[in-house]
Amino acid sequence: MKFENIPADIKSKSLKEAKNEIELILARLEDKNLNLNDNQDDYKRLIYLNKHMENLFKKKFKDISSQQTIKKDDKN
Repeated sequence: MKFENIPADIKSKSLKEAKNEIELILARLEDKNLNLNDNQDDYKRLIYLNKHMENLFKKKFKDISSQQTIKKDDKN
C-alpha cells in the first residue's frame, strides 16, 4: 500500500488541523469495544495524516535552513 498520494482534503489541512484529526482518530481506535476490521479506513486516514504532517515538518525545516543560509551569506 502506497501512501505517497495524499488526498487533497488532507493536503489542505494545517498542522494544527491534522493534529486534531489524528487525536480524534486515535481516540476512536483506542476504544476497547472496537472491531479493528471495521476501522481500516480510519487507520489509512491516520497514516495519510501522519505523512502529511511529516511533509509539513520537512518543508518547514527546509525553509528555516535556507533562511539561515541567507543570513550567513549576508553577514559575510
